[in-house]
Amino acid sequence: MNIYETCPILENEKFLLRLVENEDCDDLLSVYSDKNALPFFNSDNCDGDNFYYATRERMAEALDFWDLSYKNGWFVRLAIIDKTAANVIGTIELCLRVSEDDFHNMGILRVDVRSDYEKEELLYDIVTLITPHLSEMLGCKGIITKVPIYAVERIKAVQKAGFIKSEHLLIGKTGYAYDGYWTMN
Repeated sequence: MNIYETCPILENEKFLLRLVENEDCDDLLSVYSDKNALPFFNSDNCDGDNFYYATRERMAEALDFWDLSYKNGWFVRLAIIDKTAANVIGTIELCLRVSEDDFHNMGILRVDVRSDYEKEELLYDIVTLITPHLSEMLGCKGIITKVPIYAVERIKAVQKAGFIKSEHLLIGKTGYAYDGYWTMN
């Protein structure tokens, strides 16, 4: 299955993952304007975008870019829907890394959630919903995700899900080396 040909819908008891839609704008604005969530977003190698969108117009522009990126096969953004609350509480970004560093041919997993969802058990449920499918969806040899050292709930969640702290740095487009990556093979 190629995620750029057919984007799957995945779900467990708590969450549903599907391709983002323009109708998600207001829910996602509450995520990307959440200053307490901002430090957990991975903006490495994203051309200076820190993913802080304080207006509906800016959020709508981001959704348009995410749609263009999906259509061009650059990356995909999935909406994370809390099935109990019936609203979008974040996104997952996925892409295949092509590089000359230790993370070549790895799937990049970015998980952005509202700050009230930055909890071990919720992050674990989200991460374990998507990770079993990434190799098939992206054709990757493993997965990397960034977890800052201060993200204690996220660290516990990715460790429990089977990720291991990498000693390697991710080398960006400009040659800048990013740390804080965890891997799963």
